[in-house]
Amino acid sequence: MQKKYLVSLFIPLFFLLASVALSWGSEDTVGIKEGYVGAETCQGCHETQYATYAKSVHSKKHVKGPGSADACETCHGPGAKHVEKGGGRGVEIFAFNKNVDSNAKSAKCLACHEETKSAAFWNQSTHKAEGVACDNCHSPHSGTKNFLKADRSEMCFQCHKDIKAMVNKQSHHPIKEGKVACADCHNPHGTMNNKMITEESVNDLCYKCHAEKRGPYMQEHPPVEENCLNCHNPHGSNHNRLLTQRVPELCQDCHNGTGFHAGGVPVTSFSNPALGNNAFKAELLMGRSCLNCHNNIHGQIGVSGPNSAVFIH
Repeated sequence: MQKKYLVSLFIPLFFLLASVALSWGSEDTVGIKEGYVGAETCQGCHETQYATYAKSVHSKKHVKGPGSADACETCHGPGAKHVEKGGGRGVEIFAFNKNVDSNAKSAKCLACHEETKSAAFWNQSTHKAEGVACDNCHSPHSGTKNFLKADRSEMCFQCHKDIKAMVNKQSHHPIKEGKVACADCHNPHGTMNNKMITEESVNDLCYKCHAEKRGPYMQEHPPVEENCLNCHNPHGSNHNRLLTQRVPELCQDCHNGTGFHAGGVPVTSFSNPALGNNAFKAELLMGRSCLNCHNNIHGQIGVSGPNSAVFIH
């Protein structure tokens, strides 16, 4: 009686396991769908590409993407005709090359990545408008972090050579030292902000690292409050502190010699009075630094002297 009970229990269990095994096997067998050949057939010719695919997140079955769909053919399309014609780049297969429309290539990636937070504004991005496709920067067969074809900033410099030149100037953010990357300030996949910066304004972006410049101050320096870029070039400069010009020329773009110091003393009085009408020019040439006295140029807590906006420490 006990044996009959065990047999009756074993038979349905056997068929259940067999059906599961068959279902597993059917996912890996050739020709899951009509016109498809399966990743193992692709591997026969593309061993290197398959090896990087197998090690990447794209091959994981629990992640939305090739691994949970049709493997290689999820991105490259059905491969049966490609195999029948003996292979070859772009022969009856979707190949990511320069002859293929950039939007068509990006659409393959966006089929899975469109809902990714970092790519939410891709359609509004400058890169898309300029015909840049995902595969210009990424390769799913690169085997690198984020599938980038080069290091983060070096990837940007391949197109933005003017920015690379600035980064190599004597005063620069530590981009080439690897402490800061372009993507720390810009989202290459697009934002709703100017220059694809990751914050709503330039100042908010700068304050992420330079929080001490945020204030609040009792006395604000108007150009600072308006935009940090009025005085600084964030990518690099030949002047200290990323300044767009050296001091005092930078200050005298606004304070052009028509103003007065406390007590009615003209700004140009620091030059040699013997030079007469050339006094202001002499001040520029001698390079006297306004910062010797005015070093709270971002703003100050209290009022210094009768003029409430002198920003003296």
